[in-house]
Amino acid sequence: MNQDMARMRSKEKSSRDDQAPEAVPVPRLLVPHLSETAILLDIDGTLLELKPTPREVFVPEGLSATLNGLVARTSGALALVSGRSLNDIDLIFAPDQFPAVGGHGAEMRLAADAEAADVHAPPLDKELKRRLATIAKLSPGILLEDKGYSLALHYRLAPHAEKAIYEAVSLIRADLPNAPIEVLPGKCVCEIKHSGFTKASGVRELMAHEPFRGRRPLFIGDDVTDESVFAIMPDFDGLAFSVGRRAQGVAGHFDSPSDVRTFLAQLLDDQSVAQAAKA
Repeated sequence: MNQDMARMRSKEKSSRDDQAPEAVPVPRLLVPHLSETAILLDIDGTLLELKPTPREVFVPEGLSATLNGLVARTSGALALVSGRSLNDIDLIFAPDQFPAVGGHGAEMRLAADAEAADVHAPPLDKELKRRLATIAKLSPGILLEDKGYSLALHYRLAPHAEKAIYEAVSLIRADLPNAPIEVLPGKCVCEIKHSGFTKASGVRELMAHEPFRGRRPLFIGDDVTDESVFAIMPDFDGLAFSVGRRAQGVAGHFDSPSDVRTFLAQLLDDQSVAQAAKA
């Protein structure tokens, strides 16, 4: 089991190191008209810069206006796709509220003013949570985040503890071989969630509903957990872009979240210019 976890982390590293020579650094011209597009955006590491702790992220000046403008131009077909819960997403973007897929596909909100709908995602077993929570005691820098549907162990403040964390998780999984759980390695985070749902399954469900149905999705993400969404974009004739690395199977990449924000602002400006030209 320890070997399995080691291979998982090795796969994650090699995936991050992948260099796709066909990637297009400036992909704006690839995007269809916004009236035909569904804009799907990861948050941490994509829209917003990563910080030492999840609570330290913030929405930079201008992003709110850009996102709200894109919501209007796409007739509501913009959604945030995150491992964070919907409640956490709303706290970050308050007072704004956007359509969203939260909890790695565990939660969904189809419109800003709609109620959240659970998507086949029971909360983690309390005893399992308790056992996983004890891993945070391995180092003072490990931060525990209980998302209900999953439990995340952040170690950005304790990078030396990575190996110990994964070994401890592996031991717990060995004791519970039939537990329906999945381990998600991320950027300085190890997340344990129920199996059976992913960001990709959440996006598939989202794309089956108005105002997303029938549109061409444009998805931007940065982490290993976003690769499941990269993989399904061809099913919708969609476009995928990665951030911080040139991931396999994407149409282009951005170097940083600030580049993503600039790109989105330019999309909105392009649409505004086109609208003015028609007037």
